[in-house]
Amino acid sequence: MSDEEIAALDKEVKKLKRIASEWASQMHDLVEDRLPAAYQEIPGIAQSTYDACQAWAEASKRLAAAQKGQPA
Repeated sequence: MSDEEIAALDKEVKKLKRIASEWASQMHDLVEDRLPAAYQEIPGIAQSTYDACQAWAEASKRLAAAQKGQPA
């Protein structure tokens, strides 16, 4: 993988981390501010948070593997 491809993957990892953090923040706001009245929102926000975190974790693994393949 070229340096440019690794840089693009690093940028993607950072973007996915930001998205995961935003979903986690929404979950936090739900718990802190809207429960128990908004309990119906739990499954949707939880699934979106899980999916965002999973996407970040997978991209992070790809980045780590690509960086290992590069000369130090």
